[in-house]
Amino acid sequence: MTKIYNIQKMRERRKQLRKESTVAEQVMWQAIRNSKLSYKFRRQYSIGPYVTDFCCPELKLIVELDGAYHDYDEQVIYDKEREYYLREFGFDILHIKNEEVRYNYIEVAEKIKEACLRKELQN
Repeated sequence: MTKIYNIQKMRERRKQLRKESTVAEQVMWQAIRNSKLSYKFRRQYSIGPYVTDFCCPELKLIVELDGAYHDYDEQVIYDKEREYYLREFGFDILHIKNEEVRYNYIEVAEKIKEACLRKELQN
């Protein structure tokens, strides 16, 4: 079986993304790290050729924080291909706008926890 999670060749990319994280990513990480939502999330977790913002491998739940550039046509196409790939491995993806995090990260954390509970009930 081929390893697809956090493969070594993606290590530098994951580190770079952690260093260059957006304000929204930093805020969200503080809200969900260390199992604060009762589930363990990993930051900048890679699956195959893609790096996710936040991932709970146990539940197969990915949380993506989306900035304005996700509205551009080329990015929309890329995002759809990426999402298709991740869903092939059984992951659900929760998309959250950066603005939502900036203006009400507590509500966003609650939305993530609700998604976790739904995923747990599915399993």
